[in-house]
Amino acid sequence: MIANQIAGLTGIPVAPTISVDYLVVAGGAGGGGGSTSYGAGAGGGAGGYLTSIGGSSITLTPATNYTVTIGGGGTAGAIGTKGSNGNNSVFYSYTSTAGGAGACAAGSAPNINGNNGGSGGGAFGTSGTIGTGSQGGNGAKSLSTGEGGGGGGAGGNGGTSNYPTPAGAGGVGLTNSITGSAVFYGGGGGGTSNVNAGGLGGTGGGGDGGAGSPSLTAGTAGTANLGGGGGGGNNTGSSASAGGAGGSGVVILRYPDTRTITIGAGLTGSESAASGGYKRATITAGTGNVSWS
Repeated sequence: MIANQIAGLTGIPVAPTISVDYLVVAGGAGGGGGSTSYGAGAGGGAGGYLTSIGGSSITLTPATNYTVTIGGGGTAGAIGTKGSNGNNSVFYSYTSTAGGAGACAAGSAPNINGNNGGSGGGAFGTSGTIGTGSQGGNGAKSLSTGEGGGGGGAGGNGGTSNYPTPAGAGGVGLTNSITGSAVFYGGGGGGTSNVNAGGLGGTGGGGDGGAGSPSLTAGTAGTANLGGGGGGGNNTGSSASAGGAGGSGVVILRYPDTRTITIGAGLTGSESAASGGYKRATITAGTGNVSWS
């Protein structure tokens, strides 16, 4: 208040502020590939999820650059290899952590874990993985050999796999209405069972696990710009399939319709028309800066 009065007396204009809401989703992880030497792959974890919706908007300054990075999805695990983690997404000071890779069992190892991440990757064996704080759920363990657990999702843990029951599903994502419509983000990748269909990907872009029977199929990729984990690859004993790649992340920003955003070089995105008193910017790829006028 005093600073504003002084600025007014000296003729220095006081810059108004902007109230901005955000959704920041990281890239989902790749699912593990199946292995001809031991068993099926596990689902990749979803990208981490951060939002101000349901909480407090943040206050930003016009004509100021704010960093945005969109995390790509992790690569699919080839036959006999683990998937890879996704990549972090960033807006301003908010970083969503990449999803954790789904495991693959190779050789005769009894317990092979996925990676920790925004949501944890599924495991092969008897121990699961850990999500990051409130950003996502844990990856699931399998309860028997030959199975791969489901990757964690933004809204829940992955499902366990246990022969001869169906493979564990990927953890469910979370719904967000920042765009004006309710959309799920951050579904985990489905786990696998070498004698069953693969587990379903979690709602929110998670890829399905590959089938082992009646025919061998690869894991399905997570959905781009939803941060879904890729499904695990499978195994029939003599043959195996690759996992699915993770889905890329996204940053969505909501602000008063009296403002216009500039999406800088290096970023791919667009600004919506005004609706309900707001505009929204959806940024789908790249690294760069945004600012408002």
